[in-house]
Amino acid sequence: MQRELFTSEPNPNPGLARNTDPDTSHDAAESVDTTALERIVYEVIKQFPNGCIGDDVMKMLPEFGIQTISPRYAPLIRKGWVVDTGEKRQARSGRSQRVMKVIRKEEYEQQRLFT
Repeated sequence: MQRELFTSEPNPNPGLARNTDPDTSHDAAESVDTTALERIVYEVIKQFPNGCIGDDVMKMLPEFGIQTISPRYAPLIRKGWVVDTGEKRQARSGRSQRVMKVIRKEEYEQQRLFT
């Protein structure tokens, strides 16, 4: 069953598949363990105390595709486990990528006080 473009039906996989995506995308979204993937990406980023870019993460996780790993950054940042430092570094492509790093809980709470 193809989902309607405009529907009042709630998205069963928010953030993983859009209401407009085909059923195969929704099936795939249901099979993804985002918590486990976020933990894997978090553990890799934690290995870079001076921060890392997406290319660094991908180099450490060659068994995963970019489409599996890159969607994990935003939720980790939103949850306060990882921070976008505001710094940019050059990627293999020649383009700039944001630098991300794990911050201690105390640092995160201190940042929240001043934002």
